[in-house]
Amino acid sequence: MSFIRKPRVPYEGQEVNALGRTRADYEGFMSTLCAGCGHDSVTAAITRAFFELSIPPHRAVKISGIGCSSKTTAYFLGQSHGNNTAHGRMPSIATGTQAANAGLHCIGVSGDGDTLSIGLGQFAHAIRRNVNMLYVIENNGVYGLTKGQFSASAALGAKPKKGEANVQMPIDPVKTALALGASFIARSFSGDKAQLVPLIKAGLSHKGFALIDVLSPCVTFNDHEDSTMSYAYAYQNLQPAADADFIDPNREEIVTDYDQGDIIPVTLHDGSKILLKKAEEDYDPRDLGRAFDYVMRHQEQGQIVTGLLYIDETLPDMHEGNKTVGTPLVDLPFEDLCPGSDALASLQERYR
Repeated sequence: MSFIRKPRVPYEGQEVNALGRTRADYEGFMSTLCAGCGHDSVTAAITRAFFELSIPPHRAVKISGIGCSSKTTAYFLGQSHGNNTAHGRMPSIATGTQAANAGLHCIGVSGDGDTLSIGLGQFAHAIRRNVNMLYVIENNGVYGLTKGQFSASAALGAKPKKGEANVQMPIDPVKTALALGASFIARSFSGDKAQLVPLIKAGLSHKGFALIDVLSPCVTFNDHEDSTMSYAYAYQNLQPAADADFIDPNREEIVTDYDQGDIIPVTLHDGSKILLKKAEEDYDPRDLGRAFDYVMRHQEQGQIVTGLLYIDETLPDMHEGNKTVGTPLVDLPFEDLCPGSDALASLQERYR
């Protein structure tokens, strides 16, 4: 892993956000990933989203597991909190982080192997608890760090550069999240910054578990003509469901990138809004059944549905559901955190 920071080159007229910070303030170390890796494009989109939301870096926490995807947390938000955890264990650390301090903006970055194989159980329970976090899957269908073996998201019949075609059914993180009741589900492509940045901003502002599954091609092991996770396949088969534009309530001017049409405004808990332009007349990202059917129908045609696929702002997040204290634990006085043996005995008495 690189520990060389990106060079900072000050120049006149560079863009600053509401905090007076430049985009360089939201960057991290130099990337050591392969040239052209889709993960670096995701990193750039995350950096831009945090910058445009004017989130102070020290109010953010980034958590990852193991894999090429999990290296990327070193490449953005160099002045934030962070934890590179064990393989597949990122969701439980994120859960603990949010339990201790709900005031932090929590982003977890994982891969298809880290999430859908060893980490599938933890992924499912983070959804079930509606942990207030943005969960980004950098999905390339292979284990890049260990020379390109198929991951659990590889399509049936997909072919590697060398060796036999995949004979196992894939686990689709979007369909899994829909079935488990996640409150924010999106899919995007690392090469589509115009779509990905607003989705990241919306996910960071959503109160609850926000999943973005990002198709992020592996240029070394899975970007050939027989791959269903390549740049060429993605560009040929992307099917938008609902394009999104994010509107920050603190912005003086509201500008949408989309023409007039069938637009659904969704107001988030913090007052920000997502404007959803439906690609098809009968699609409604607030209808769980239609979302699942839409994804299935297009998947059967070999198409990758992208955009904000489902959102439910009515579900209580982990703190609301568990009625936790509003003050971050780090700010509570010691006598409240450790009230003594009498308080413990009184608590235990309730369960006898």
